[in-house]
Amino acid sequence: MLKRHLVKLTVSLAILLWAMFSLTPLGDKPFDTFLHSSAGGPLLADFNALHAEAAARVASKNAPSVYVALRDIARERKLDLTKFFPSVSVEASVSNIEKRNAILLDHLLAESKSRLQLGLDLKGGVAFTLEVDESAAKASDEHSRGEKLKKAIEIIGKRIDKLGVTEPLIRPVGSNRIEVQLPGVSTKDNPEIVDSLKKPALLTFHKVHPTLRPASENDEAPPGYSIMTLDEERAGRSQPEWLFIKQIPEMGGRDVADSYPYSDQYSRIAISLQFTGEGRKNFARVTRDMVAEARELGGGARLAIILDGKLYSAPTVREEIDSPSAQITGSFSVREAQELASVLNNPLDVPLVIREQYEVGPTLAEDAISNGVRSAIIGTALVVAFMVVFYSTGGLVAVASLAMNIVIIFGIMASFGATLTLPGLAGIVLTIGMAVDANILIFERMREEMTAGKSLRAATGTGYHKALWTILDAHIVQLLICAVMIGLGTGPIKGFGVTLAIGVVSTLFSVLITAHMVMEILVDSEWVRKITMRRILGRINVDFIKYGKPAFASSWIIVLLGLAVVIHKGDRIYGIDFTGGDVVELQFQKRLDIAQIRQAATSANIGEINATYTAALGGGQETLRVETADGRGPALVEALQKSFPAAGFSKAGESHVGASIGVEIRNRAFVAIGASMLITLLYIAFRFEFGFGIGAMFSSLHDILMTIGIFVLSGHHFSAPMVAAILAIAGYSINETVVVFDRIREELKINPNSTLRLIVNGAINKVFARTIMTATTTFLAALALFLFGGGVLRDISFTFLVGILTSTFSAIFVSSQVFYWWHKGDRKRVEARQDAAPTYEWDGSSNASK
Repeated sequence: MLKRHLVKLTVSLAILLWAMFSLTPLGDKPFDTFLHSSAGGPLLADFNALHAEAAARVASKNAPSVYVALRDIARERKLDLTKFFPSVSVEASVSNIEKRNAILLDHLLAESKSRLQLGLDLKGGVAFTLEVDESAAKASDEHSRGEKLKKAIEIIGKRIDKLGVTEPLIRPVGSNRIEVQLPGVSTKDNPEIVDSLKKPALLTFHKVHPTLRPASENDEAPPGYSIMTLDEERAGRSQPEWLFIKQIPEMGGRDVADSYPYSDQYSRIAISLQFTGEGRKNFARVTRDMVAEARELGGGARLAIILDGKLYSAPTVREEIDSPSAQITGSFSVREAQELASVLNNPLDVPLVIREQYEVGPTLAEDAISNGVRSAIIGTALVVAFMVVFYSTGGLVAVASLAMNIVIIFGIMASFGATLTLPGLAGIVLTIGMAVDANILIFERMREEMTAGKSLRAATGTGYHKALWTILDAHIVQLLICAVMIGLGTGPIKGFGVTLAIGVVSTLFSVLITAHMVMEILVDSEWVRKITMRRILGRINVDFIKYGKPAFASSWIIVLLGLAVVIHKGDRIYGIDFTGGDVVELQFQKRLDIAQIRQAATSANIGEINATYTAALGGGQETLRVETADGRGPALVEALQKSFPAAGFSKAGESHVGASIGVEIRNRAFVAIGASMLITLLYIAFRFEFGFGIGAMFSSLHDILMTIGIFVLSGHHFSAPMVAAILAIAGYSINETVVVFDRIREELKINPNSTLRLIVNGAINKVFARTIMTATTTFLAALALFLFGGGVLRDISFTFLVGILTSTFSAIFVSSQVFYWWHKGDRKRVEARQDAAPTYEWDGSSNASK
């Protein structure tokens, strides 16, 4: 028996162990302590002395951290730190000491961090403000500056994505500044991260003088040329090479369409530049002219590649190169090549300078964080209790697979370097509810088989077999919707999509592979001979088609009412994420909990606020930073001073911040919703039949619009996580719809003489009890988040609650009704497709012979 399941058992255990290993360490280790535990070898005593010196520099405030102090000491003394860490392997091709030390320290810093990082809302991070250089600002009009600032925000976002930092906050401040907040990043330990984000990435190609070479950097350059030094490490030379470089470039970065790092035939890291169509023509012309000029003068042709004023390489050109690409060669590390390629792909139009750097605390109060975690635990516990009460042994198997599912989800997130936020945690709780949904679908199929007289062993196999494609269809559509979130969304929307996609894949594995294997082992070994299954509702016999039109009309009246309110309120439905607002910085004498500040703002009818504590890097006085709606800053200060006189609040500054979710991103969110509808239609039409696809699309649209309407009617405001939550509802909605459609298709096949009305009614009656069961489990999980969570978690859970109710309603009274009306109640219109054709007894002898 075990031999038959050996492969499944081995794979399940291997994935579980891998996920657990990926989660370690569970928390960040102090970098100072981690260095001690990582160093070794015969030079350990020397390193301890070096470490003590670095700690002394930090204590005397000559360095912000041990990381920076060690790096500076090694640079001053030209020390190779890798000799103190024999267990760490550094790329052998990198011989430059500073580069080797940077690679080593970055590796050690990454190893000291928890694999699963927490977001700005749970842990805080670092922030800095970048300002457009004044000389560049004066050279352009106000409209041009605004457009360049928007472009700079977009480019910085792309660069941050390449650095692997997820869920950042990027937004304009005033008319010439950009604020960037990064979770899980420390500029004390990684000060170069700001420089890598603000580099202009000005790429140019220049001619090297064909006959003259300077003997030193002090030689006089010919007219139109300047002396530049080719870095000895990048050129692979023992001495620097000085070259006369033509000042006017032959080509620029606009001729380059794409760049990426690659490994050449000698396993050296280089950067490939892919030209545009016009760039290829220019490159061919430039190289042709250079070769002709060099031959005429009796010299050699070389083309200098310069980035941000630094000469990176000067390859020899021997003939015209009509090629779609070129290469920047040298002794790059993998990290350097990746960062350089990212910068080249996202060049800035304006130079930026650093104005502020500071640490930010969590955007949620400690009690809000603890309440959020507690609500997630309570929600999970409610689902567990429900499954055990209603499905006994089967419920315990489902709970075990659920536990494995959670570990795998967190393990995959950790291996991807994902950032966990409270909205992400809410997505995981929703995933848990949907995972239980799959188990319930299987158990209800098993119940039907046992009611028909089959043994537990036969019912187990048949139950899984009949539920298989229903589960796969529902989860494939969810994956496609997640792909839309990831492809079209940014920030929280994209992060939410990643979390849900991981949950969908993990659910399929834990339910269809692991839980199925465990059930078969328990039943085949006769350790379990009976599974008691309880139910909320028994069999019903309702003419749902009869009530379809009034139910359909009533729901759409609510939808239209909600849409009317949305149109009436206009931009007032959006929160600070979408509209921007005022930022007030307050000095204080007594530190208050953020929950108290939120309560005071609510009591004074200030509206939505985001509050964090900030402090300058390296220490300094802490300040309270509060964001509120546009024009509400003065009222907020007055309310806080009145509510907490002992706190001694005084305004230190006030500014206006732009939206962290711009118009383009907002429009992309609407495109994502539209794309989700189209994907639903196409997939269901492909897997079932076009009428089913129309019904599914109407159902999803109904659920999204209904959720938005009720959300706005109840006085909530849209934030970035809310858009992701609404898209998640589209995934959940199709999950419920597919179950009904699968049963309709099955009934069409096994009941060739029934009318379409009887088929649809019969299918809904058979799945109604199961639909209520699955809706109840997911509802319990979301209800716990709503009752015990707070802030954005409460908003998301409210969206889930509304979405669960509307999805359950639409699976019965929208999708199936639209399908029925589309075919005008005539089953012959459905049977035009082969997969919906009935199965008659004389089509095969198997049934007749048994």
